[in-house]
Amino acid sequence: MTEIKELYDKIVDCPVCNEKFKTKKVRLSKLRLIKRDEDFLNHYDKENPIKYNIFVCPDCGYASWESKFDSIRRNQTKIIKDNISSKWNKRDFGGERDFNKAIEAYKLALLVGMLLETTKFELGNTCLNIGWLYRLKGEEDEEIRFLTLARDRFIEAFNTESLASTNMDDSRLAYLIGELSRRINDKEKALSWFNTCLNLPSTRMNPAIDVMAREQWRLAKEM
Repeated sequence: MTEIKELYDKIVDCPVCNEKFKTKKVRLSKLRLIKRDEDFLNHYDKENPIKYNIFVCPDCGYASWESKFDSIRRNQTKIIKDNISSKWNKRDFGGERDFNKAIEAYKLALLVGMLLETTKFELGNTCLNIGWLYRLKGEEDEEIRFLTLARDRFIEAFNTESLASTNMDDSRLAYLIGELSRRINDKEKALSWFNTCLNLPSTRMNPAIDVMAREQWRLAKEM
């Protein structure tokens, strides 16, 4: 296999089993953005960084987003050891990842997230990325399944959680819920959430989201 030049190795300490392991990351400076889908999936001319955003310890099976990997609490490590490590078939995620390997990594992170009862937003975001990977792979049925799971978790997050520590605000999340609903052919919810987005004060301060919500509302109306 030809080595992908935009990848580099990162050494990571596992907070669950204390072993060190190596994982790949993408040099963003080597990439050129080709387009962005209406639900925020970026397409690049080379390797897509989302394939490498999940760190997986090959020794104990703990998997999580790079940004969350070290934030597991001491009392939570037993949950991972009892429910994952005890059944773990050691395998390495530290090399180049094809779509199947990337999807497996995200599904492990989703399992960890459910075991540790992370936020609905984080669970939704993991499901969304799995859906995106299936889109890039060309498997529409699985894409729809995970976009639906993402949409439903995001609705729970919108209604019950603070978005202060995320990369979202109310208007972006309401828009995203509407767009995911449109993509899974739920016209009624798509129109409802686009309307919610357009009526939020924060949307009036974000002209780009306002324009996108109006355009995608029009597309949903024509479904």
